[in-house]
Amino acid sequence: MNGVPDAFADHLTDTSQILAAYTTLRLGGPAGTVTTAVDTGEAIAAVRRTTVEGRPLLVLAGGSNVVIGDAGFDGEVLLLRNRGVEVVSEGAGEVVVRVASGEPWDDFVAYAVSSGWSGVECLSGIPGAAGSTPIQNVGAYGQEVAHTITAVHAYDRLDDRQLAMTPEECRFGYRSSVFKHNDRYLVTAVDFRLTKEDLSTPIRYAELARQLGVEAGDRVPLDLTRETVLKLRAGKGMVLDPEDRDTWSVGSFFTNPVVSAAFFAEVTAARGEIPGWPGEDGTVKLPAAWLIERAGFPKGFGDDRVAISTKHTLALTNRGDGDTEALLALARTIRDGVRDRFGIELHPEPVLVNCAL
Repeated sequence: MNGVPDAFADHLTDTSQILAAYTTLRLGGPAGTVTTAVDTGEAIAAVRRTTVEGRPLLVLAGGSNVVIGDAGFDGEVLLLRNRGVEVVSEGAGEVVVRVASGEPWDDFVAYAVSSGWSGVECLSGIPGAAGSTPIQNVGAYGQEVAHTITAVHAYDRLDDRQLAMTPEECRFGYRSSVFKHNDRYLVTAVDFRLTKEDLSTPIRYAELARQLGVEAGDRVPLDLTRETVLKLRAGKGMVLDPEDRDTWSVGSFFTNPVVSAAFFAEVTAARGEIPGWPGEDGTVKLPAAWLIERAGFPKGFGDDRVAISTKHTLALTNRGDGDTEALLALARTIRDGVRDRFGIELHPEPVLVNCAL
């Protein structure tokens, strides 16, 4: 999904708002107050104020990786709308750019590609804002933001200070980081080290390589890579379209399970062959979409309120008249069905706010 819902407002005052207007799912109840920050100073001031007052705080940028309960959020909702891309250092073969946390992610990717900067082209079309990408270590088609991040600039609510955190301090993992499920830090900007090169990084993802007509490890022009990734994502309903209900989602609702090699051997012996990708640490990553389909939940499964996307098994969608509880009920049905069929537990990828599976 590219960009943000049309319902996003450019300027808001502190007043009650329905949070469905600020999420790509178009779901979520009312907020206590909603405040917009158009620069980093305003954002930090808002966070500091709520901390001093002891009020709950929810920070939203693109609203693309969050599921908000029907009861909403009885506290302060801070909308990050700070923008900007700045070159902070440049060498013969690389450039370090600082991207404001509220900068739409795909706008930055498009800018990097047009500038001849390689390293994020396979992340084209991913929804939300740049500051959200390190939170879950966003990745797709063989790239992750952790591959290029050199620092995450943040405001530490606990110590009331601004700091630049190294990749080691960010503790990046598979769709995780120190920032996920942790409201201590407000991400204000992210530094990326990119290569000054008109060719992509080596293509690692088999589906992308096939679509490009190249071998794994080959490199292709940046603009062709971006164009192909956008085409692949659009075919899966992963590029936001207000007229296409298949795009009214958080993208992939479940992460691919990562299990030990021993458990993988036990499961395949008991339940039949399951595809998997061995990791370097003795683990195996399993395809959640395959598990969901084989457990009896095909594309389109659901009703006229909420359903699995007709284009992508991992996307749970609001068909227009749904609510959060209906979406979570669908997610529970799928989770329980996969567990019953394979003995494998699926876990949600988005952040759940005032709701639970």
